[in-house]
Amino acid sequence: MGALAQFQGLLGIVLLLLLAWAISEDRSNLPGWRWIAGALAMQAVLALVVLRVPFVWSLMGYANEGVAAIERATLRGSSYMFGYLGGAELPFALRDGAEPPLIIAFQILPLVIVFSALAAVLWHWGVLQWLVRGLSFMLRRTLGVSGVVGLAGGANMFLGVVESPLVTRAYFEKVSRSELFAIMVLAMATISGAILILYAQTLSATVPNAVGHMISASLISLPAALLFARIMVPGDVKTAEDRDAPGLKYDNTIDAVIRGTMDGLQLFLAVIAVIIVIFALVALADQILALLPLVSGEPVSVGRLFGWLFAPLMWAIGVPWSEAVDAGALMGKKAVLNEYVAYLELAALPDETFSSRSELIVTYALCGVANFASIGLLVSTIGTLCPARKAEVAGLGIRSWIAGNAATAMTGAMVGLVTFG
Repeated sequence: MGALAQFQGLLGIVLLLLLAWAISEDRSNLPGWRWIAGALAMQAVLALVVLRVPFVWSLMGYANEGVAAIERATLRGSSYMFGYLGGAELPFALRDGAEPPLIIAFQILPLVIVFSALAAVLWHWGVLQWLVRGLSFMLRRTLGVSGVVGLAGGANMFLGVVESPLVTRAYFEKVSRSELFAIMVLAMATISGAILILYAQTLSATVPNAVGHMISASLISLPAALLFARIMVPGDVKTAEDRDAPGLKYDNTIDAVIRGTMDGLQLFLAVIAVIIVIFALVALADQILALLPLVSGEPVSVGRLFGWLFAPLMWAIGVPWSEAVDAGALMGKKAVLNEYVAYLELAALPDETFSSRSELIVTYALCGVANFASIGLLVSTIGTLCPARKAEVAGLGIRSWIAGNAATAMTGAMVGLVTFG
């Protein structure tokens, strides 16, 4: 790979920043160039430290081992409940060369329930609260964000789109419009712990140490999310955190286990329903598009349309043009449909589809929940917690979707800049 190709992602970063500037609500009140350069530098440093420092990456390997232990424990429960469908020993012999069946709903998705319960217990015990406040402190000291925005940034690393607003619900009525938007973009540009486990297990056979990459993606995306939020909706960032304000609380450990399990069950069922519906709608759309004339000897499909539409973006953030259409198809499905659908398709692609560097760029660019369904989920959650600002949140929905996708795309570009080969 030539030197120019190695730094191709710089073009994507510039284009994404220009897009944010073009649709900014107030271009006369943008953050200073020094702050913008600091946010970019922070993202680059995070990418270098996480991916290029052996000691730090070895810590990510321990996280991968921890998740493997949780997976083994979960299989004990799922195999007891679902038998061989859930991972127990098969009651019949397989054909020669056949692999044991992998049933996503019964063998992978139960991880969501177990990890949701674990996250609730760790939050109640104060472990996750300590980690969230540590990340919040880092964001406040490095990027000068307010205490509330820093708290939201830390919470989104561990909690989902529904749970993380509960941590900051006491502040929604008094935060500025800029801070409110930053909270929304942080939710869009990251993934929660339970979803992280699900995605990592889906990619485990395709991307080595997938858990480490999922954790790294959300961490590296934090400064990018704040950067796009500040450019697209500039304003005051001054609301301080009140340690005594009501937030996410559990009565005791048993209450945390039960409520965490119920939250995980809702997410489990939601993922199953969304995947079924999306696959059905895509198949239906493909049947309709197949009626059109062939293009290059092949029928038009949803995947090909997304590939053509998003290929320039994926090329700009560092994917070679020969692989950009396939990468664009995944990015389009992530942004419009659902990121898990995109990860499922990435895991199913032939090994020769992407180079190892392109595969990392795509993996990081897909790592965020910014899709149309998440807009509705985020608006309804914040709108329920603070009805007085529901209309304002709804008006910021599409902007948060754009900013969330821009942030993860920039993360993909940064990873491409520090990855060789």
